[in-house]
Amino acid sequence: MPNLLKLGIPAGSLQEATGELFRRAGYKITFPSRSYFPSIDDDEIECMLIRAQEMARYVASGVLDAGLTGHDWIVETGADVHEVAELVFSKVSRRPVRWVLCVPNDSPVKTVKDLQGARIATEAVGLTKQYLAKHGVEANVEFSWGATEVKPPRLADAIVEVTETGNSLRANNLRIVDEILQSTTRLIANKTAYADPWRKQKLDDLALMLRGAINAEGKVGLMMNVPRDRLAHVLALLPALQKPTISSLSDEGWVDVNTVLNEAVVRQIIPRLKAAGACGIVEYPLNKVID
Repeated sequence: MPNLLKLGIPAGSLQEATGELFRRAGYKITFPSRSYFPSIDDDEIECMLIRAQEMARYVASGVLDAGLTGHDWIVETGADVHEVAELVFSKVSRRPVRWVLCVPNDSPVKTVKDLQGARIATEAVGLTKQYLAKHGVEANVEFSWGATEVKPPRLADAIVEVTETGNSLRANNLRIVDEILQSTTRLIANKTAYADPWRKQKLDDLALMLRGAINAEGKVGLMMNVPRDRLAHVLALLPALQKPTISSLSDEGWVDVNTVLNEAVVRQIIPRLKAAGACGIVEYPLNKVID
């Protein structure tokens, strides 16, 4: 039987973002309708859609060799898994998501200590209980099936909810009392599977390509021809990711300069490069940047 890596892909809000990340990393994932088994253009990988909340326990038990899930759900489930790589991407931004303790704007609660005996609604019951125990607070933590932000004050005194932008919390007249945890997506592996040389290599290669795709996000390549006597002026303008590559041309009075920079600065920097003597300036997209 050929080697096969059983890989969990997070269903739901992260599904499309994960598919796009894999595409930029060089893997084409297709999500057929009404199927929990996405296809991937790698015969050595079998994908399965699993909710991020459940991913870590299925990886820990060996049902899956590896999967992508949030650090928050690893903590929530207490799953004993190997973390292969941190992958900072999400459905909205590249910032970590935050689990926060919130109360209504007009609540008298100022700190977690004020929630002794209170009702707290959350999807992350284990995470919340760990946090309360750390602060010596006993409260009634109830699992929330959704729409957690609308529960205070009638159905709960406080909530523990995940947020990226805080917009939903503000829209529901909630304020943050404390931040409990910051979380990013992780590529995790079953410890026994990762001890297998073939699976370890497969996962390490996958992690390298995924990180490369994330590193390339928001960056472009820039190449140009520069007179040698203007090279110092041009280099002084380049906020390079690494030192620019400088290559000699057939005309000894000119060099080729190739560099990587943030896409946001291109529109400001190209006119200055032109004025400094660069010509034949070409901007090109990047799929991956490997450190």
